[in-house]
Amino acid sequence: MSVNRLIYLPLGGAGEIGMNSYVYGYGPAGKERLILVDLGVTFPDMDSTPGIELILPDTSWLEARLNQLEAIFITHAHEDHIGALGHLWPKLRVPVYARRFTAMLGKLKLEEQGHPSSAINVVAARPETVEVGPFKVQFVPVSHSIPESAALVIDTPAGRVVHSGDFKLDHTPVVGEGWDDARFSEIVAEQPIKALMCDSTNVFSLYAGQSETTIREPLCDLIKGHNGLVVATTFASNVARLKTLAEAARAADRSVCLMGRAMKRMVSVAQEAGVLTDFPSTISPEDAVAVPRGNLMLIVTGSQGERRAATAQLSRGKYLGMELKKGDLFLFSSKTIPGNEREVLKIINNFSQMGVDVMDENGGKYHVSGHANRPDLEHVHRLFLPKMLIPMHGDHRHLREHARIATEGGIVSDIVTNGMMVDITGDTPKVVDYIETGRTYLDGLVLIGAMDGIVRDRIRMALNGHVTVTLLLDDDNEMLGDALVELLGVPEQGRGLPLVDALEKELNKFLNGVGKKLLYDDEKLEEALRRIVRHVGIEEIGKKPEVTVVVSKLTDE
Repeated sequence: MSVNRLIYLPLGGAGEIGMNSYVYGYGPAGKERLILVDLGVTFPDMDSTPGIELILPDTSWLEARLNQLEAIFITHAHEDHIGALGHLWPKLRVPVYARRFTAMLGKLKLEEQGHPSSAINVVAARPETVEVGPFKVQFVPVSHSIPESAALVIDTPAGRVVHSGDFKLDHTPVVGEGWDDARFSEIVAEQPIKALMCDSTNVFSLYAGQSETTIREPLCDLIKGHNGLVVATTFASNVARLKTLAEAARAADRSVCLMGRAMKRMVSVAQEAGVLTDFPSTISPEDAVAVPRGNLMLIVTGSQGERRAATAQLSRGKYLGMELKKGDLFLFSSKTIPGNEREVLKIINNFSQMGVDVMDENGGKYHVSGHANRPDLEHVHRLFLPKMLIPMHGDHRHLREHARIATEGGIVSDIVTNGMMVDITGDTPKVVDYIETGRTYLDGLVLIGAMDGIVRDRIRMALNGHVTVTLLLDDDNEMLGDALVELLGVPEQGRGLPLVDALEKELNKFLNGVGKKLLYDDEKLEEALRRIVRHVGIEEIGKKPEVTVVVSKLTDE
């Protein structure tokens, strides 16, 4: 008789911040019924993933078990939790469940990729319950930096699991539901918590988190105290911050103009979903041009330095008719995500050269995080009193620190990173398998594997340049003229001769002395020519270029 087990397997988000994707399963080993929680993305950088648009989880393990997969549950609408849905849902094709605001954004993502939005089912907050296979799932409201975020209560025959999603202890979040201890006390009283999978993002922040309401007055004072144009940027998804900024602008007798497609969409969907009410009226960029600078505030996208977003465009000059000048104020009402510092600093320097005053979040004065800090996490540990706690949503150091704190508080805890399958049926998590978890890249319009070699070749060409060698042969494999060389991305002048001359000299010297047998073997011929190019490259410019050899045969036909 097969013994059923309850398993947990992160495919992304455990050992990194971003690309959240977590599998839960219940049933006999290898035959578990499965659910997937979140399907997010992370973002590329020019150093390691040049030319890539998005980085998505590798769902190969799930694709091989489609007959076991019951459903996908999305905790909230941040890109690192829902961003891969439109691209990867066609590979999985199971029902998707989310709260109304999240579902509306998810439907747009599916429609943009040409997939049926009917795949997404709108679910109300607890006590509404979704039953799929052996799972009963409830969405429990939590406060975060985007409306209608939820923790998931996942009931299984082996016990109750709470998947925290992203959360903070904000009782007055401006937009959306506040954190409510009583809500979770009721959940714990109903049934003990077997396992808490918990957000670890701010485990190193030692002070209790702040409410969104605490920055309203400082923002009002800052904006009122400035005479020129005021521009602010924040995360487009932070609807509460957009409202706080817009209300501060109106209090300072300034018209409000939103710039950026993502920001306008987020406000529109939030209003349609009924989670954003009484948002101050806004004007179009066309109308904003005619408003006196001292009576105008722009709220723009691009807080992380995204090159095509409004912030970066304004830092390079005019954007939609607007231009910053000396004495204007630019506010980053956001925190720079690690890895984006360089691009943000470029923008700050550009504004500085214009004479624009740049203000950052100023130690929490103009921005508060959407994640629970260490004291808040400790409070949640005491509130839930789970039998075990598994940290998620964090780099390895975050997971390790969170596990240490939980253990010191008397809760069994362990570090589980992407690809580790753990059995949580008993009183302690036990590793039962290691799954190959890679990444999928969105390259333009095409999904490619991270290990396909495409990005690797792109990086090598960027680092070393490229040389094309063209060789023309007749029907008898006799050479017709000399080999020709073209350069791309390498210096034209070597240490001695021009590089083309040096390469052609060595290549033709080799070809004129080679036996006819080699000219019949395309593979060996190409490899020999590549070796010569790389050798000359090292000698002349100190680099081994990537090499393409083109052997063409001229026939009489």
